[in-house]
Amino acid sequence: MSDQIRIEAVSGKRELSAFIDCAYRLNASDPNWIAPLRSEMVELLTPGKNPFFEHARVQLFLARRGGEVVGRISAHIDELALGQPPEQGMGPGTGNWGLFEAVDETVGAALITRAEEWLREQGMTRILAPISMSVWEEPGLLVKGNDHPPTVMMGHDDVRYQGWIEALGYGRAKSLLTYELDITQKFPLLLQRIIASGERNEKIVIRKVDKSQFERDARIIMHILNDAWSDNWGFVPFTEKEIAYTGKKLKPLVFADLIMIAELEGEPVAFMMTLPDANEVIGGLDGSLLPFGWLKMLRWLRKPRVKTMRVPLMGVLKKLQSSRMASQLAFMMIEYIRRASVSEYGATRGEIGWILEDNKGMIAIAEAIESRVNREYVIYDKAL
Repeated sequence: MSDQIRIEAVSGKRELSAFIDCAYRLNASDPNWIAPLRSEMVELLTPGKNPFFEHARVQLFLARRGGEVVGRISAHIDELALGQPPEQGMGPGTGNWGLFEAVDETVGAALITRAEEWLREQGMTRILAPISMSVWEEPGLLVKGNDHPPTVMMGHDDVRYQGWIEALGYGRAKSLLTYELDITQKFPLLLQRIIASGERNEKIVIRKVDKSQFERDARIIMHILNDAWSDNWGFVPFTEKEIAYTGKKLKPLVFADLIMIAELEGEPVAFMMTLPDANEVIGGLDGSLLPFGWLKMLRWLRKPRVKTMRVPLMGVLKKLQSSRMASQLAFMMIEYIRRASVSEYGATRGEIGWILEDNKGMIAIAEAIESRVNREYVIYDKAL
């Protein structure tokens, strides 16, 4: 029958290409969806290129109806996540699905059911989803903020998906928030005083990333990140290969005055990473650098002029967290990057996140600089 849905496991380059193309076709009419570079998607989904596969089991599925691809989903198990404490969200028996796209609810339900079956066959007893594919990539389903395009390295989802997923018995496990603010405005007077006080403290040094020592500084940042985030819900540590891989991928977007490392008495204790919103240029390339997209991208990378700067990551060593010093260092880094973003890149807007809904420290910082929630992503939970 032409209306019968078939769910097929992806194997081979042809089916992988169909899996990738599915997202471009189903989202073509959404003006707020940013088409990722196809080459980036191929790399993400290819063992040997993406080090995630070295500690993960992954199966991709396609939905077909009448010979046409009408949806897709990934089912995957991160072995490092299985070793995390259960009270932090992951833990033994926890699998994931992600990269979800479907033309309608019936297709969506069939895909999710097949992903659940595969995870159950692999011995999993619980699902956290959607996570596409690592928690460090695009975790959660967008449930607020679908009315504007995402910034670089953030996901965007069809507004219908929330109802479809919740109808299958998925409950909310955690919300991830992003905050936006007008960075052309100075911060409140109290924060300016805190920043000025830090500048007078000879024990504090806020320095830019040194691109001539990029690997060294990337490792410093990842060391702080793994320590600072280690007690957070959903945390999975970066491996050495993932540190090198991430550094290589982010290097073209690294601008020294947008990434700060804070040192206290000579020890690196905090960092803040800011990226110019590459989606502002990628959005016009239709997923390809050919024939002339590479030239447009190259010109942009030489000196980006953007509306938005995104802060995807910041962290302070655990031994300083919840201290006044941690807040002071954060405000100093934010202020220095704010100034550079406006004066050197023409930015007018900042976006911070994602931030866990119960991360009181980060939320307090976001509120102190007078930002507001503009996007919410939900990670769902279901017992198998």
